[in-house]
Amino acid sequence: YVKELSDKSSFFICAFPNAGLPNEMGGYDETAKMMGEQLKDFMNSGLVNIVGGCCGTTPEHISEFARIA
Repeated sequence: YVKELSDKSSFFICAFPNAGLPNEMGGYDETAKMMGEQLKDFMNSGLVNIVGGCCGTTPEHISEFARIA
């Protein structure tokens, strides 16, 4: 979906993903490194212009995103 949006839009694309799906206790299990690996392709391919975090992300997640950008 992100690639299709990026291909068709003349606007900047933002991604604010969750740290995975909530587990049975309502927490989020994806580590900063796991999320960074998934977002690396989006960033390196120029599919997104802004990356942030939503549910379950922590300052460590955002630091990892900045490190790989």
